[in-house]
Amino acid sequence: MTSDPVTLDVSAGVATVTIDRPDRKNALSAAVAGALADHFSAIDDRDDVRCVVVTGTGGAFCAGGDIERMRERADSDAPVDDHVRELQRTVSRGVASVAACSLPTVARIDGPAVGAGATLAIACDLQVASESSVVGFSFRRVGLSVDSGASHLLPRVVGVNTAKRLVFTGELLSAAEAEELGLFTHVFDDDEFDERADEVVETVAEGPTVALRHAKRLLDEGARKPYEQAVRDEAVAQGLVYDSDDHAEGVEAFLDKRDAEFEGH
Repeated sequence: MTSDPVTLDVSAGVATVTIDRPDRKNALSAAVAGALADHFSAIDDRDDVRCVVVTGTGGAFCAGGDIERMRERADSDAPVDDHVRELQRTVSRGVASVAACSLPTVARIDGPAVGAGATLAIACDLQVASESSVVGFSFRRVGLSVDSGASHLLPRVVGVNTAKRLVFTGELLSAAEAEELGLFTHVFDDDEFDERADEVVETVAEGPTVALRHAKRLLDEGARKPYEQAVRDEAVAQGLVYDSDDHAEGVEAFLDKRDAEFEGH
């Protein structure tokens, strides 16, 4: 464990954001949430990042909200509005910074992802999990409603009825069950998880980054648009991507019958 609650490492085009509070199972304290937001803001200002990975140390992805802070709030005489504002500027802001990232994001899950930690996982574009991982939107276990964007993100992944089931029951899903519902996009055996997860991240990071950024935005917005608007926006995006070096490389590689070597611009 480091002195920083969240660390950032950039290598070979991949920014790895690691929650490093294993003694708290990487719970989203105010310090952790603030560091998440700060790191994602810093990533936005860099031109050497093509994919972002979010992960946790110590056998957990993220255990959700900070239970000790919940106890403090329960014993506090502070107005409810103060607690609302605290939630908005801490946990909600941290998860929102991940959801708003314009680059492809991958949740690398090796252990439990529960409550706001489950929301953090689905705020990423891909969820790569070990077979022993579990996920649950278990806010009810501590007598809470949903937060951190779960009401927006979860129904988009599993549908409204299944979202209600997961929230109302608070059930913990195995990795296999989560994959079946679409909460996890990849599940690998524990003994090969690191290698296979690296392969997924490498595939994304080596892709045509300009095109993937536009594709991510279009896919995120598409369900909220009329079909005609979606088609127009796709055409505009393709017009911008036509001028990219990666598109030129992709065409040349196709004609040469070789694998493209994209450089992210």
